[in-house]
Amino acid sequence: MVAPALIISLTALIATIVLAVTFKNIKSENQSINTTGSAKKVIVSDLGVLNGTISVNASSPKDAYQLLQSQKPILVSYLNKEGFAAKDIEFQTINSYANYTYNQNGQQVGISSYTSSQMVRISSPDVNKIKEISLDISSLIEQGVSFIVNSPEYYYTKLGDIKIEIQAEAAKDAMIRGRRIAEATGRKLGALRRARMGVIQITPENSNMVSDQGINDVSSIRKEITAVVNADFSIE
Repeated sequence: MVAPALIISLTALIATIVLAVTFKNIKSENQSINTTGSAKKVIVSDLGVLNGTISVNASSPKDAYQLLQSQKPILVSYLNKEGFAAKDIEFQTINSYANYTYNQNGQQVGISSYTSSQMVRISSPDVNKIKEISLDISSLIEQGVSFIVNSPEYYYTKLGDIKIEIQAEAAKDAMIRGRRIAEATGRKLGALRRARMGVIQITPENSNMVSDQGINDVSSIRKEITAVVNADFSIE
């Protein structure tokens, strides 16, 4: 009778140990660390774009069109002197329309003049040259050119490559943070379970701007690109 009792006791002990180890393994497998990593890099725009519009008024559509055509060579000559080649200057479609007059009741009673306008796009990898001309091009009014200039825009053309790089750095930062947290509690960081990439923020340098939809700043030459990665790691 002693042997069977001993066997039963040993069996129960073994079962208890197995259950304890299994429970510990399951518990460890269900434990994880959630961390958020970020990375930031300064980028310098390598393409500048300046958009503007020649806009003229005249008493007839023909006169408006001819006046517009007479101003274009003056603009092109000015840009050539500033170092812009023909390939840097792009003229868009000409728009023409009538300007109506109205009486006190809001009824249309006639046409006061006709407008012809044409958008011009000036681009260059020399972003500083774009910045300089954006400040001076309005002086064409002294030569009789009715040119309305928009704010210059600055782009970084290798954005696709830098996005991959910055997201990788953010993921690495998340891993380092997770490892430090695990080590501080006497544990080890395990495998990556899942990672979620946040939206990319491209902001003026030293800006604290942020948006849930992401920001793509085109107003500044020097910018900061920021990536955020939220990651879950198992812990051992």
